[in-house]
Amino acid sequence: MRYSQTVLNTVFSAVFLAFFGTTSAFFFCVACVLRICTAPFDPRRIVSNLFSAFWASVYTWVMPSGSVKIVGREKLDIRKNYVFVSNHQSQLDILVLYRLLFPYRWVAKASVFRLPFIGWNMALNNGDIKLKRGDKDSIKAMMARCEALLRQNISIFFFPEGTRSKNGCIGKFKPGAFILAKNAGVDIQPIAISNTNKALPKYSLTFQEHTKMTVKVLDTIPFSRFRDMPPEKIAAMARTLIAGQVARCREPA
Repeated sequence: MRYSQTVLNTVFSAVFLAFFGTTSAFFFCVACVLRICTAPFDPRRIVSNLFSAFWASVYTWVMPSGSVKIVGREKLDIRKNYVFVSNHQSQLDILVLYRLLFPYRWVAKASVFRLPFIGWNMALNNGDIKLKRGDKDSIKAMMARCEALLRQNISIFFFPEGTRSKNGCIGKFKPGAFILAKNAGVDIQPIAISNTNKALPKYSLTFQEHTKMTVKVLDTIPFSRFRDMPPEKIAAMARTLIAGQVARCREPA
């Protein structure tokens, strides 16, 4: 029985990845046309960002490994901007987070932008921000770019752990996102992701058994609450709030 399930998971995963690859070319072309048509009156790229959210959502709707539940979307105000921060469990996280259907820019490692169609869309249409890990000049440029976007009322999305969790436990949050929120005077919007690692584990391209994945929008942390806090304490506070809403593994002693 277990062997049969493994075979089915492998077949479904191959079909899904083929569907993902072939449809991405079509959606990328549509995204380019939309960006060209809306560029004169949409400097915040809201239309492009929302179309990318629809594009990603298509894959979560047909995903063989489970369903996605969004909790608390009504807390988000499209008239405002935020520094979004979330835990990071799986390669699926970006897809399921797009189900928020809210315009924002990703901070992502530079190699992602070289991916056909998806990465090209991030660079050309969405205006997402590249980061080379460990490169001081890249980090400095990323911080300057993010601060400029925040001051233009554009939201930025970070995974402050910096990488996917191996076992679902939440790692230490790096301070960069919280430095930006403090410098720009922007509210922090914590997001808690659960069970994406069960649907698609780290280092795997094979979907597992059907899983109920959850994206929960927590209460916004207003700027007034952390105005006088050092970034490290803000990071720890956000991590604690998110960890309290995530199905965690057993922490090591």
